[in-house]
Amino acid sequence: MTYCVGMLLKAGIVMLSDSRTNAGVDNISTYCKMTIWENPGERVIVAMSAGNLAITQSAIQLMNEGNPHGDTRTSMKTVSSMTEAARLAGWALREVDRVDGAALRASGTGFSAALIIGGQIKGRQMRMFNVYAEGNFIQAMPETPYLQIGEFKYGKPIIDRVVRQDTPLLTAAKCGLVSMDSTVKSNLTVAPPIDLMIYEHDSLKVKVHQVMEDDDPYWNAVRKAWSDGLRDRFQKLPDPPWVM
Repeated sequence: MTYCVGMLLKAGIVMLSDSRTNAGVDNISTYCKMTIWENPGERVIVAMSAGNLAITQSAIQLMNEGNPHGDTRTSMKTVSSMTEAARLAGWALREVDRVDGAALRASGTGFSAALIIGGQIKGRQMRMFNVYAEGNFIQAMPETPYLQIGEFKYGKPIIDRVVRQDTPLLTAAKCGLVSMDSTVKSNLTVAPPIDLMIYEHDSLKVKVHQVMEDDDPYWNAVRKAWSDGLRDRFQKLPDPPWVM
């Protein structure tokens, strides 16, 4: 399993993903779950994946190669809008299901996959979508400017409290790291390296792409400060007014 979170803000986009993949307690590997298609000045599209690694890797490869149906072969390098990018991602998941789904279900594995697609194409608005295994999708909206996939329940509360559409990019990045730390702390299937991508509105280039290992100084400073701060605030909470 993994944890991915994307935040669509007025100032830009922040996306984070972990890299742990496991097929049992004794079979743990590290795979990057973030793919970036960048043509500076023309487009930035980012995909993050959760679920069965073989399914999501196959889908990413199909998005690279493109959908062969139609007059031209549409790929993430040529889609004309972010909505078209979400449709391409949905087609890729359905195509993997068409080829491999029956065998996966027959083996008892099932078809488990989800994608977050976010970015901007020149002349178009920034958009972000959660693409489900069935190929349909929803988008981030001003009322809920973030999307999560994978093991997201532990990291959701801090985002609910902090992130709004007008949240600055660096504040959102810090919030995303705290959200990731909360998930890492409570779920063994989520772990560094952490991919952090920051995109600034209308820049049409990646502002930051940082990969943080488990010993990264800033990652550990944020984790320690958040943990210490929580303990401090907890100690200052008022005692219950009743006597046990």
